[in-house]
Amino acid sequence: RMNQIPSQAEICEQFGSLFDPPGEDEQLGIALSTLSQVPLNALRHPAENGTCGWYVWGGELSDHPDFFQPLHVHHLVEQAPSIVPYLALAPGWRVLLAPGHVDVWYDPALLAV
Repeated sequence: RMNQIPSQAEICEQFGSLFDPPGEDEQLGIALSTLSQVPLNALRHPAENGTCGWYVWGGELSDHPDFFQPLHVHHLVEQAPSIVPYLALAPGWRVLLAPGHVDVWYDPALLAV
């Protein structure tokens, strides 16, 4: 059972988040060209307009208008599988993944309108 990927429910329980998985056909924002960079970052805003609120990128965040592309949640398994266990974290949560390092924290600023 070493290296077993924790389930989304286990991740939520571990960090004290509500279990709020996105629908497979909902969209998230992803910076596909950055996914080879570390760390891998993800944060979740409240869902709106058919998006689940997740944004995923590697390395440094950019405010360039074309930085993020829309992607259906079910494609994340191919593009960024390491982030999939964290997808049920509720809006307001952030994730940072680097080799040998996982940081998950709640950021109430993500919920500010």
